[in-house]
Parts: sequence; C-alpha cells; structure tokens
Amino acid sequence: MAWSVALACASVGGPGEVFRPGLEPDPAAATALARGLYPAATLTETGDTVLDFALWPYEDELFVGAFDRALLLCDRRLFHLDDDARRIADTAAGALPGASCGVLVLHSVLPGCWFRWYESGELRREVFVTADDGVVVDLGARLPVERPFWRAIDEGTADVPLPFDPEEFGLALAEAHMFGRGIAHRGADGFLPLELPLRRFRHG
Repeated sequence: MAWSVALACASVGGPGEVFRPGLEPDPAAATALARGLYPAATLTETGDTVLDFALWPYEDELFVGAFDRALLLCDRRLFHLDDDARRIADTAAGALPGASCGVLVLHSVLPGCWFRWYESGELRREVFVTADDGVVVDLGARLPVERPFWRAIDEGTADVPLPFDPEEFGLALAEAHMFGRGIAHRGADGFLPLELPLRRFRHG
C-alpha cells in the first residue's frame, strides 16, 4: 500500500499507553488549536471524520483531534517543507506541555519521508530522505528504530539512490514514536489508530 501522509501526532506519556480504546475527543480544544494555527484565516467547522480519511487533506482543509494527553493534526501544508510547514509542526509540538511529538510527511507518488521529532516542544531530530536524492537532511541524534535503515549507508553504501524504502522508514517511525503500534494495525485491545476521530475545518 502506498501512503500519503501529512500528520503531526503528540502525546504526553508513551504512545502505546496514551492511544488506547476509550479515547474521547475534545471538540473545543480541537477548535482552539485550529484557530491558533490560522488566526487570520476564516475557518469553518464542517463536521467529524476519522484519521483514515484525514491523513492527506485537500489544500483548503485542516483536521484536528484533541484528546486527554494527545492531539493529532493533519494539514497538507506540511508537505511544502517550508517555513510555514515548520511553523505548523512547531505549533503542534508545543500545544501539549511535556508532550513528545512526531511530524510525518509521506507521498505515494514522490517517494520520500520528512520526519521531525520533538520532546517538550524542543526539536530533537529532523530527517528528510527521498528515493532519488538520498539523504537531504539528517540532523540530531538518530532514534533507535532508525538504525537498521541507516546500516548500509553507515557501512559506506552511497545514499543515491537511497538504499532503503522511505515509506517503510516513515511508517516504522510512526509505529515506534507516534502511536505505539502500526498506524493500520488493530491491536488485541481492538484499538486502530486510523479510527481516531478528528474535527474537519475548511479555510475560507
């Protein structure tokens, strides 16, 4: 399966503990975060959906899920990898005091992965790799789940073309650091990340 993802996911505590059955959304907190991101824009709330349908929004859409000790944000503008994308990522990372936050961008047609990792609002890791251009950004200490992917490069293999699949790389990061399980994995407890509820907003 090819994934297109523009997602920020923050949690206070281990994601495997936080993301569990029974999470209740907080629509008011979701609206406050959305309006904090785009204070000058006219945002219209257009209902509810689930993460499965929110991972790759249209350009004029924003999806936010706020919960006890967790939040999700899906915004296509993260894909631009520019100052505005970094502003959105930084805002999501700082919205919950003491939270860890992963920001993941994947594209099914342009094979690459952009990932940022924050702890208590501070950026600790940024990596951007593409199948054709290799390693574009590699900043901060690598996270343990990354090590198998980097092994060939660290042993001297050229990074162009990239010797690992950027989508697999991104999904491994999401599993280890964002949800505590595969994004499309329903655990024995019945919880499936793709079923998390989010509020949908449209830019005016």
